[in-house]
Amino acid sequence: MITITQQAAAQIRRASEHADSEDMYLRLAAKRETDGNIEYGMGFDDMGGQDQLYTSEGVEVLIADSCKELLRGATLDYVEINPGEHEFIFTNPNDTRHQTQEV
Repeated sequence: MITITQQAAAQIRRASEHADSEDMYLRLAAKRETDGNIEYGMGFDDMGGQDQLYTSEGVEVLIADSCKELLRGATLDYVEINPGEHEFIFTNPNDTRHQTQEV
């Protein structure tokens, strides 16, 4: 479904501890905009009735049924954009705009 890199998993675990969200799942969301581009979102959440649970690099990820196809084959990474500036990015074969988008 979706791949989370080791760097992203480590940062997600740090963020979960900092936000006191260790008992919650990482929710990933995606929606296609009117121009065809994909907009991404992520945060910690509880499981809902329409969610699928996946595990990548030890991170439990929730994805709503409505987002599954848009996120299929995507990779979530945590990279250094500029010296000292790190961000989560999605690399997604389903995004027509380009293959990588910062979050």
